[in-house]
Amino acid sequence: MGSQGHPGPPGNSGPGEGEGGEARKLQGGRVARGKRRKGKGKGKAGAGQSGRGSGAEGKPGLQKAKEAAGLGAEAGARAGPGEEGEGGGSVEEGARRIVLGDEGSAGAGKEARGRGAGKKEEWRVRPGRREDARPGRAQGRAGQAWGCIAGAGAAGVAMAVAAEEEAAAREPAGRPAAGPALLRLPEELLLLICSYLDMRALGRLAQVCRWLRRFTSCDLLWRRIARASLNSGFTRLGTDLMASVPVKERVKVSQNWRLGRCREGILLKWRCSQMPWMQLEGDSLYISQANFILAYQFRPDGASLNRRPLGVFAGHDEDVCHFVLANSHIISAGGDGKIGVHKIHSTFTVKYSAHEQEVNCVDCRGGIIVSGSRDRTAKVWPLASGRLGQCLHTIQTEDRVWSIAISPVLSSFVTGTACCGHFSPLRIWDLNSGQLMMHLGSDFPPGAGVLDVMYESPSTLLSCGYDTYVRYWDLRASVRKCVMEWEEPHDSTLYCLQTDGNHLLATGSSYYGVVRLWDRRQRACLHAFPLTSTPLSSPVYCLRFTTKHLYAALSYNLHVLDFQNL
Repeated sequence: MGSQGHPGPPGNSGPGEGEGGEARKLQGGRVARGKRRKGKGKGKAGAGQSGRGSGAEGKPGLQKAKEAAGLGAEAGARAGPGEEGEGGGSVEEGARRIVLGDEGSAGAGKEARGRGAGKKEEWRVRPGRREDARPGRAQGRAGQAWGCIAGAGAAGVAMAVAAEEEAAAREPAGRPAAGPALLRLPEELLLLICSYLDMRALGRLAQVCRWLRRFTSCDLLWRRIARASLNSGFTRLGTDLMASVPVKERVKVSQNWRLGRCREGILLKWRCSQMPWMQLEGDSLYISQANFILAYQFRPDGASLNRRPLGVFAGHDEDVCHFVLANSHIISAGGDGKIGVHKIHSTFTVKYSAHEQEVNCVDCRGGIIVSGSRDRTAKVWPLASGRLGQCLHTIQTEDRVWSIAISPVLSSFVTGTACCGHFSPLRIWDLNSGQLMMHLGSDFPPGAGVLDVMYESPSTLLSCGYDTYVRYWDLRASVRKCVMEWEEPHDSTLYCLQTDGNHLLATGSSYYGVVRLWDRRQRACLHAFPLTSTPLSSPVYCLRFTTKHLYAALSYNLHVLDFQNL
């Protein structure tokens, strides 16, 4: 009776019964080797081709492979370290990852059949797959940032990220795609909301993102704030005198005027005492020194001059007392009783005798010249080249004339006299007929002479002088009393004044070269800048300012207060 055969490997029947032990061992070894080879084949199919069983299953696998290749590292990141056949981001490798997920149950069953026979070989293959998975994951992360750039190293990725950030910084900021509901409002509505914000709130809003920084720099948002600021380039009626400069930048500089923050400097010096007068036009400064008028060009910072003059205008035998710029001409008044007419861009110069004594003041508008003299007369002259020197009207003022100004509508002019008679030092005359039109004020004390006067509009003007007051007159309200006045705190004579046409007023005092800034909405002085010390005490004979600088002419120096470059 033959012996019973032993059972074979799990899941397989043993060899036929009744054979010898040696035959059974030989046959069992062959069967085991065959099963191991079969297990290897299944493992290779799962690793190399994702265990495709049929054509019907292979087609969807290729479609998913294409999606995996497009997503790059997202497919590689989803594949875990224990999944079969993880690759470097190509189409075939993506197909292997996707098909493995679809046919995982079938592959698991087939691997389970051969696990008992080929266990050692299976463990020899897995470490190789784990090592291959590491570059696959690194490439997946690079592909997630750069659209599946295969084989990119860590240094290359870092350089690419830095290049992308630099390019994004150069590009104009676009509206954020996501964020608070406020950012998704139409720009017109957002402009309306932001128009109610003050300067501090707009500055904080500009720090949220680049798009809001650009949006809040819009001139429309800052225009209302600028009109309420000091010396921002807007007149009382809202006219923008500096449309080429962003309004936000002007508001920033305006805060320095309000707070009195500036840097002092000296532009010019003289060896002997002078009584200079000056005017500004564009990037040029014109200033009188003795019997000359010199033209200088500003450097780009506006706080310094080119040392060599652009031009020198002469013609008077004595000091130049006053001059104005009009119609590309310089009209000057001299201590020799003459009026000089110089063309700025040529050598044309004409001078003619105008008064018996020194000419203290002169003004020119619309082709008409008016002059006032110590000889107690005011005269009207034409600027036309064929009629120079022909007097149109001679007006007996019965007092020395210190200041004069023509109305912007060319209908009248005002004279400021020494107030030594029994009448007002401010009188308005008809420009066409030379007849007296009105007196301004009725409570001037004797000797309250008017040293400077200027029209701000056809119906408003400003005056200052020996009575230590700056007065604001509105002809529509009253001619007997000014509507506003500001008193010099130290009872000093006020030699000159200048306004921005809105809220800022600047005056020059007679002692220590004191320049005062006033906010016309307040009574008290805003800031005072003494420009000289006791040994060199000097009046401020003339001052002019722009939105960034203030220039003051004293006996020995021309000073500048820089409110921009601190």
